[in-house]
Amino acid sequence: MFLCCWLALVALIPLTLSINPGVKVKLTAKGLEYGRQLGMASIQKKLKTIKVPDISGTQRVPTIGKVRYSLTNLQIVDVGLPESALGLVPGTGVRLSIGKAFISLHGNWRVKYLRIIKDSGSFDLKVSDLTVTTSIAIKSDETGRPTVSTVNCAATVGRVSIKFHGGASWLYNLFKKFIDKALRNALEKQICTLVTDAVSEMNPQLKTLNVVAKVDQYAEIEYSMVSAPTVSNASIELGMKGEFYNIGKHQEPPFSPAAFSLPPETNNMLYIGLSAFTANSAAFVYNTAGALSLYITDDMIPQGSPIRLNTRTFGTFIPQIAKRFPGLMMKLLVRTAKNPIITSEPNNATVEATCTVTAYAIQPNATLSPLFVLNMETSVSARVFVSGMRVAGAVSLNKMDLTLATSYVGDFQVRALDSIFQLVLKVVVLPKLNVQLAKGYPLPTLGKMKLVNTQLQVLKDYILIGTDVQFTG
Repeated sequence: MFLCCWLALVALIPLTLSINPGVKVKLTAKGLEYGRQLGMASIQKKLKTIKVPDISGTQRVPTIGKVRYSLTNLQIVDVGLPESALGLVPGTGVRLSIGKAFISLHGNWRVKYLRIIKDSGSFDLKVSDLTVTTSIAIKSDETGRPTVSTVNCAATVGRVSIKFHGGASWLYNLFKKFIDKALRNALEKQICTLVTDAVSEMNPQLKTLNVVAKVDQYAEIEYSMVSAPTVSNASIELGMKGEFYNIGKHQEPPFSPAAFSLPPETNNMLYIGLSAFTANSAAFVYNTAGALSLYITDDMIPQGSPIRLNTRTFGTFIPQIAKRFPGLMMKLLVRTAKNPIITSEPNNATVEATCTVTAYAIQPNATLSPLFVLNMETSVSARVFVSGMRVAGAVSLNKMDLTLATSYVGDFQVRALDSIFQLVLKVVVLPKLNVQLAKGYPLPTLGKMKLVNTQLQVLKDYILIGTDVQFTG
């Protein structure tokens, strides 16, 4: 995979939209070096497929006369690429250069002279000081996925040396001139063709980039580009949309991403910045889909808890409930009243949610009798972490405030219910939410990509993931 592991992450040409990105990705010089190592293995394998045509001709040799010669069955024995560099051209793109490369070949020779004399043998040939320089263009196809192609390529053969096995010494002088010229022409033409082919062969791999990644039955996230990659001397930085959508319905949220900048860190191969916009677009999607609601019944409360979801427990705090609905089980409906808001400060991510809690008594015939509706303002702290190729989280309660919205059983002191609803949040609602958050959502990825040495920081208005990368398979 000649550089496809990295080019896929920097390759999308911008869409016509001119908006701030929700996600930023920065590929550092360390990451480019890893890409170069992968690329050299691919290029070396490709160069071993060079086909050198048979070489034949006639040459007049002093004292011998006209000599017919042929070199056949030229086979590549070895290819060495001891020096190579992958560089960034600020504002332009990527340049690959290979130096001091060599190609070793083996073949057979045959001559005929003085009409009746024939001779033959084998030879070993080495092409050294081979240099290749190529520039790679990165574009986007109609689906928003990257495609790559070679803009220009130049290959130069330095020296050609040959060692004959069998035959007279004058054969060397006879063949050297013609072998040198023929090989130069054959190799210089084929090398750039093979490099171009190697670049083109990346495109099927690039199509594995998860430009639109499914999260679950409700949501997907889009990673298309919103601006051209910024190429500097040290890194490539790109901006991705990083927005959640309801599956099958791309409805824009009533807010837009704010501008943010990645820090100048370069210790890792790759840095991914996930803005608060991305998280808030997820909250918008799930709230719009009606996924942020939960019915709570008594069987969800731990058996050892003295607090039960029945009219007896609630009647202790609200006597009229026990009088009007004696001996009945209860059910609670907790749902968001508006989109939760996610914010981040250094080392602290917070989710603020406004919910309603509707309490029902369950009648013997299973009908529900409403008891009251509470407004619940909650604040939770979020711990964010990377799990595999997904970013995940877990939340814990900071505070909760209750106010009465509607009562069907007369006035009562809402504060008396604080302990009940704190328990409900801590042992039912948040654990269920954490189960979902632990599943995470997919990061931008390509093929069999694995993150290693990953570190995560919560910063002002975004989360920064610094990581190295491995590609397998």
